Amino acid sequence: MRIAPCSLSEARRFVSREHRHNTAPQGWKFGCALLDGDGFTIGVGIAGRPVGRGFDDGVTLELTRITVKEGHPNGCSMLYGALCRAATALGYERAVTYTRADEPGTSPAAAGFTRDAELPARGGWDNRPLNTLSLLDDNPQQTEVAKVRWVRRLASLETET
Repeated sequence: MRIAPCSLSEARRFVSREHRHNTAPQGWKFGCALLDGDGFTIGVGIAGRPVGRGFDDGVTLELTRITVKEGHPNGCSMLYGALCRAATALGYERAVTYTRADEPGTSPAAAGFTRDAELPARGGWDNRPLNTLSLLDDNPQQTEVAKVRWVRRLASLETET
């Protein structure tokens, strides 16, 4: 497996097709693909502006989607690592990402993230109470679940002169 560049449209298509429970995010700063030995895309990672206002400070980047086809161990960790290296090279100081509370968090932990907070389930983007959400709502963004926030401090790069 190897890391390669990818476009926003390629990444969004892959996430829409392969992600277990989320749609492709709207925002994008940059992303990368994970290719198998034959050059086929088996995963993508997307980095964007932090969704939470408190993290949108200009030096924090949110890894909004990491998606890898089943059967490719360590693929998610490779994408987390590649996005963090790119973010470091661009001058970001911190990366943040989220997993569902029912997921083990093995990949972000393996990529150097530490568990920062456990966040309760809440309503959709407009913070409607959970009891007012339709049970038939097909939009996964509107059926929030409890999450875990992961944070990684990024190493500063010394500028060569």
